[in-house]
Amino acid sequence: FTSFLHLLGTSEEVTPPLQQSFMIPKKEINMVSDMAKWKRSQAYADYMGFILTLNEGVKGKKLTCEYKVSEPIEKLVALLNTLDRWIDETPPVDQPSRFGNKAFRTWYAKLDQEAEKLVATVIPKHLADAAPEVAVYLKESVGNSTRIDYGTGHEAAFAAFLCCLCKIGVLRVDDQMAIVFKVFNRYLEVMRKLQKTYRMEPAGSQGVWGLDDFQFLPFIWGSSQLIDHPNLEPRHFVDEKVVNENHKDFMFLECILFITEMKTGPFAEHSNQLWNISAVPSWSKVNQGLIRMYKAECLEKFPVIQHFKFGSLLPIQPVTS
Repeated sequence: FTSFLHLLGTSEEVTPPLQQSFMIPKKEINMVSDMAKWKRSQAYADYMGFILTLNEGVKGKKLTCEYKVSEPIEKLVALLNTLDRWIDETPPVDQPSRFGNKAFRTWYAKLDQEAEKLVATVIPKHLADAAPEVAVYLKESVGNSTRIDYGTGHEAAFAAFLCCLCKIGVLRVDDQMAIVFKVFNRYLEVMRKLQKTYRMEPAGSQGVWGLDDFQFLPFIWGSSQLIDHPNLEPRHFVDEKVVNENHKDFMFLECILFITEMKTGPFAEHSNQLWNISAVPSWSKVNQGLIRMYKAECLEKFPVIQHFKFGSLLPIQPVTS
């Protein structure tokens, strides 16, 4: 994949207004045979390029290290803080079934109503026309309000949301670390709170054969953070003491901590795939393996990608370059 960097402006440039007509993204993958269109699309190339560019950008870096925080990054964090506050304002309701608390629908209705306004706070005035297109990905990124579930397709929508903000020049090359460490990390915190508060079901869960019930990207970027670490090896992440001492620095360990809080019983039983990964000799091997697994298990699976939406920023048209 060509690096996504060519799509990100450098901070010195002043982005001219885009001569572009935006559109409301829509479903294009309606049957399994449409998957070939997706794999050849500009959207797939840009999405994957974005994921891999960020993967390089956070290599060997701790969550707690110093990095530049631009104004759009601050505004994105504020947007996520708003979503978090709405959870506090929408407590779960009493209902007979344990899972899928219906209060999530109330919370979601608020986002559905406010999403464009929220996005408009992040993008400059001359790009206001992009807000309705970009807002669709934000709405798709928090779970499904009918089924009250959440999975890697929703997570992909959030990455697509950030990718769109890069394509219109709101986020830049030197925002890379902040995109993962500040914005995506805050997104994860809010999603974990949603999952816990409303007891959301895992969407299209592979059960014990999946990597995790809900997320995938933090394992990719989190393993990249650990590449060439002087003493933390993959075998250490199943050690409770190591996780407790280092989770604030590494996204991967933060994910492990959340799993162990949510699940009972031996790690090897409830998270078999991760247990297997702990036997891989190096973090760079783990990272490469997870990227392959992400393509195969998420991006190339019809049940996940059928919900993905395509517009002017992430087009279904075949790659042009």
